[in-house]
Amino acid sequence: MLAAFANAFRTPDLRKKIFFTLAILALFRLGSIIPTPNVNVSQVNYCLKQATSGSQQGLYSLINLFSGGALLQLAIFALGIMPYITSSIILQLLTVVIPRLEALKKEGQAGQTKITQYTRYLTLVLAVLNSTAFVTVAVNDRLFSGCTGLVYDKGIFPVITMILTMTAGTSVIMWLGELITERGVGNGMSVMIFTQVAATFPSALWGLKVARPGSQGWVIFLLVIALGLVVMAGVIFVEQSQRRIPVQYAKRMVGSRMLGGSTTYIPIKVNQAGVIPVIFASSLLYLPALYAQFRPDSKVSSWISANFVRGDHPLYMVTFFLLIVFFAYFYVAITFDPNEVADNMKKYGGFIPGIRAGKPTEDYLAFVLSRLTFPGALYLGLIALLPSVAFIFLDANQNFPFGGTSILIIVGVGLDTVKQIESQLQQRNYEGFLR
Repeated sequence: MLAAFANAFRTPDLRKKIFFTLAILALFRLGSIIPTPNVNVSQVNYCLKQATSGSQQGLYSLINLFSGGALLQLAIFALGIMPYITSSIILQLLTVVIPRLEALKKEGQAGQTKITQYTRYLTLVLAVLNSTAFVTVAVNDRLFSGCTGLVYDKGIFPVITMILTMTAGTSVIMWLGELITERGVGNGMSVMIFTQVAATFPSALWGLKVARPGSQGWVIFLLVIALGLVVMAGVIFVEQSQRRIPVQYAKRMVGSRMLGGSTTYIPIKVNQAGVIPVIFASSLLYLPALYAQFRPDSKVSSWISANFVRGDHPLYMVTFFLLIVFFAYFYVAITFDPNEVADNMKKYGGFIPGIRAGKPTEDYLAFVLSRLTFPGALYLGLIALLPSVAFIFLDANQNFPFGGTSILIIVGVGLDTVKQIESQLQQRNYEGFLR
């Protein structure tokens, strides 16, 4: 492992990519603590401290999770990556029902570029709507219950300036994510989600120890760390598991050359969807909590605060589990098309031993995929809920409200980034991290 790290930094272009990614993430975190114009920073910090130690600390911790603490501090990157995630979900749902978007998806790289462009436009629209709603709540002193004076001036020009600043911050975040993807290491948006979640992870973990005096705090702290390590080990084991379907290519003459005759395999992972279903499900559950924050006095907000904010509530846990299972099947269905794979195999003379080409191959791939997606979806749902259940028994749920979601995102994105670094090392005849 240490040798792999040394080799990564010894390779000039890979070292440059790693340092470039770290610099972008540092800039991203800097923008998450710089306040927007017209914000009373001392009053916001005071109100935030009061809110996170009160009866609604679970709500505020949930909001802080996906913004890395920037949203409640009214920073220029307050909206974080959430508008982009929401627009991505909407575009992927529309791809299934709108023929034009489905045709673009089948056009390859050119079509995907066009869909990405639509995603950017929708992200800006959502950023304007989100920033307008959020700034309005802050200006009207409804961001924190019973706390006023968050802004210096409530005039129209300062309010518009705040809205434009937060919207521009979302555009910069999109640009930074694309820079990481093109010139850095890993998927830019996933790495930035990882950064936002990891930013609140140490303080939330240390809160378990601070909440209990003496040796009891250390015992709970060490137990939670041990549980986290066990969950991480389980996540890594399942993420590496895959079903390899053998594929043989028949020999054929192309001009005067004999091609084919090779044997390969199609790797189908147990968790084919990765951490995306957890991010999608968390994003949807984040929206009711945000609504409850905007409209704290309504009956709907009271019901949401009682049922969809506390991670140990049965309704929250069941909804979260079902959303993860749904998005796991949905994401696998749109990313792995058995019909397309079977057609490509038939076009190039490939076949699965014992399975006829064409429709039988498509049915076989669909059967294997469905058999693997079911345990993969259950795995994601159970891992996401298992830490929450354990924290209930440890009476630590309020300090660590999202449980397994944080671990899944951190481990899943971290593992994917490590794999990309490993592939770069193997291209240069170095041994990677995962042996």
